[in-house]
Amino acid sequence: MEPILKNLENDPDGMATYEYIVNNVDTIGEMMPDLIDNLKRVDCSGQFLSSTARFLNAVDHDTFSVWIPMLIEAAIGKDRERRYIGSLLEAVWGSDYKERAEELKKTDDNFRRIYKRIYPASVL
Repeated sequence: MEPILKNLENDPDGMATYEYIVNNVDTIGEMMPDLIDNLKRVDCSGQFLSSTARFLNAVDHDTFSVWIPMLIEAAIGKDRERRYIGSLLEAVWGSDYKERAEELKKTDDNFRRIYKRIYPASVL
């Protein structure tokens, strides 16, 4: 295990792992599985899972397309109070996500799960 990953095991809430990803985004490719596992383990609220998904999507959606859905799925599971996952709708699916909601609910399970939690009165 790389020394940085060993140090991040002591990350109390995910902030240090998120900062490491942000500060090293150009060189973390091979470490992504371990970094995501660490975030899943330490981020109890989904805050840094959501932030990491938004960041990676903004930096280079194509490069990180394998990892973004994993981060979103974990954020959905952790953010029971819906404090962070709502920001993913526009950040990941675009400002027109409401207009495309029906299509997105049929094709993207993460979108459907978030949309259902943020807009519970909407008919699926």
